[in-house]
Amino acid sequence: MQKVRKGVITVAGFGTRFLPATKAMPKEMLPVLDKPVLQYIVEEMVASGITEIILVTSSQKRAIEDHFDRDKDFENFLESKGKLEKISSLIDLSKKVRFFYTRQAEPLGNGHALLCAREFIGDEPFVFSDGDSIIDSNVPVVKQLLKVFKKQNASVIGVQKITDTEAMTKYGNVYGKAIKEKKTYRVTEFIEKPSIEKVSKDGLIVGGMRYVFTKDIWAMLESQKKGRDGEIWLSDAANALAQKKKFMAYEYEGVYFDTGDKLALLKASIHFAKKDPDIKDKIDELLV
Repeated sequence: MQKVRKGVITVAGFGTRFLPATKAMPKEMLPVLDKPVLQYIVEEMVASGITEIILVTSSQKRAIEDHFDRDKDFENFLESKGKLEKISSLIDLSKKVRFFYTRQAEPLGNGHALLCAREFIGDEPFVFSDGDSIIDSNVPVVKQLLKVFKKQNASVIGVQKITDTEAMTKYGNVYGKAIKEKKTYRVTEFIEKPSIEKVSKDGLIVGGMRYVFTKDIWAMLESQKKGRDGEIWLSDAANALAQKKKFMAYEYEGVYFDTGDKLALLKASIHFAKKDPDIKDKIDELLV
């Protein structure tokens, strides 16, 4: 089995829900405390053993490249002021992972965005995430999924289990059969935002957009017809793959934050603020 060493993160969206802030700043660079959303996702991949990451961007996303690039003059300035530790996490990342970039020329869906990374990935298995979701966990979620991948030698999606059937209609649902390994399922179908009568009986939803894919996903994406809004969607291709190949789902350990709207971003910020030893004792006072 090939070692999984490459990751893909799609960050090409416009971020219209955060306008006017995102007119000049990529939504993935909006801060959760002192780090942009995207850095949390990159750190998760790197902590899981990923050594090469390609980011699928668009013309408005140059700030992403600048953020992960080394700036020796700036580092020297910070060191002279005794403040180099403020970007130590970024310096550490640059020593552990290589970044690559490609652009999605048109907004044609996340499946199309992933296809833009096809040449970079080749036939290797790889991990995938969108650029909106942070998952706080003791063991990185990507690492949890890679463990399942190594056992099953098949594509894997990270899922959450919820009991609120009304809430389930707002997410992609995953349908499958439990296997003997704890919290692991053989996927039979994916349905995006089903009616309340058709939600997953196991309560499984797509939470955080974390996948490990085998090379089989490419054929599905390349033949995938346009779906809602005339775009190519990864969920449709994943569903097609599950009909032909073994596809696993794993109920991961972790707290998922979708930072794609203002309230969700604020919720993520409060969560991490309460874990910050320098400010956690002051948060409750602010929320009164």
